[in-house]
Amino acid sequence: MTRLSRTSPAASERSLHQAYDTALLDLDGVVYAGGEAIAHAVESLAAARADGMHLAYVTNNALRTPDAVAEHLGELGIPTEADEVITSAQAVARLISDQVEAGAKVLVIGGEGLRVALRERGLVPVDSADEEGLAAVVQGYGGPGLEWARFAEASYAINRGVPWFASNTDLTIPGARGIGPGNGAAVEVVRIATGAEPQVAGKPLPPMHRETVLRTGAERPLVVGDRLDTDIEGAFNGEVDSLLVLTGVTDAAQLVRAEPRHRPTYVDRDLRGLLTGQPEVTRDGAAWHCGAWVCAADGGELDLRPAPSAEGSDAPEGDPIDGLRALCAAAWTAAGDGVCELDAHNALARLGL
Repeated sequence: MTRLSRTSPAASERSLHQAYDTALLDLDGVVYAGGEAIAHAVESLAAARADGMHLAYVTNNALRTPDAVAEHLGELGIPTEADEVITSAQAVARLISDQVEAGAKVLVIGGEGLRVALRERGLVPVDSADEEGLAAVVQGYGGPGLEWARFAEASYAINRGVPWFASNTDLTIPGARGIGPGNGAAVEVVRIATGAEPQVAGKPLPPMHRETVLRTGAERPLVVGDRLDTDIEGAFNGEVDSLLVLTGVTDAAQLVRAEPRHRPTYVDRDLRGLLTGQPEVTRDGAAWHCGAWVCAADGGELDLRPAPSAEGSDAPEGDPIDGLRALCAAAWTAAGDGVCELDAHNALARLGL
């Protein structure tokens, strides 16, 4: 696919699980939310694996270890080995180990996932900023119970000049009750207290892509995610294709306004999109067609309607996701290398998205 000139979601005659050898799947908002499987995820992943696709789970959440993630996925009905899970904790541990001596002490502000990843790289996790010979501070998502005092501990060390690393800077994280603050929000607390900037490993930055490639060996990977600023931008930076699913953080309005680095290759409702081809979005003059929908810019507004062949028929309007694909094509074309400023409110309302 041509990543630098994306003005429309792409088509695929083959099912995506057959067109790509490995799905690099985000977890929160894609496979599960709040610990519970998202609708259609379990059966879709089972079908893709049974037909030969390799599944790897790539998450910016540094809280849990790969073993714990694999166990949880197994409980949800998705058999998974620990080496199929790649976390931002692993990526940041490698980033730190490249810059400090083996056996160095690292102050941990986060959960067990960070500690295990550091030990895997030959580093020693500690809890106090007063440790003699402290070489680094690392911050990762520690769950809702992370104490405020831990942010102060990080600040004491960073203000003395100890290098600061962060697993990721996702401002939010999806859960069973909705969207909550993520590690990026906690990083902002420490940034305010120190004026420092951390080295960041997680998606969308290169250390996470490097870690994923090293651990999966994927040759034709497809990034599958729910976030434009991590999953899709990470795929863009890594020059690989991506599938955005609308089961997590990103909604249709945000997708329509996506800048070039946030525009996915494919768009679908949920993980069932792995098992199907992707319809073609075609252009006819100033209008974009997909399925039973057509969209064009009309003055300052994006006008989305049933295609002429569907008007006046007794058949219901087409798949709203096809309408969203046509809407994205019209918006992204109008935006060029920027963000679409045309009004899409009525079009989105018509789709119910």
